Amino acid sequence: MVQIQACMYQYSRAIYRSIKDLVDPYVDPETGIEYRRQVLEACEQTMERLATDPLYFAKPERALFQDIRRYFPITAQAQVAWAVSEGVTAACAFIESQIEAGAFDGGVSRCRATTRKGKPCQRTPLPDRDYCPSHQHLETRSRVAA
Repeated sequence: MVQIQACMYQYSRAIYRSIKDLVDPYVDPETGIEYRRQVLEACEQTMERLATDPLYFAKPERALFQDIRRYFPITAQAQVAWAVSEGVTAACAFIESQIEAGAFDGGVSRCRATTRKGKPCQRTPLPDRDYCPSHQHLETRSRVAA
């Protein structure tokens, strides 16, 4: 889990570095520094929440943009929104890969199948396999096709 949080720190810093120079240039220097600090803090809080509670953070890019948009002039809003969206999407993809690998379940991987409702199967796969006993027929099908 500590390794995941360290990687998430890299994502928050990448977002911050891509938008820090867009902070409102028309404010006095002290206020500009405070704005940058607030933007960095919001980026870090968003990534920390993604790392600790990834399944219950519905729209992290929207939440982060709403938190920081007031620190940027209207002319930079689209660029900031794009940078936030790209950074958070990359972070979410990383988190998803870690969930599938079992990093959030104490190293236990999950079955690669989906349920009838379209949700990921929560069962543990068979040893040295990608699917649980209920979905093992999917693995034999994919091996025959390959």
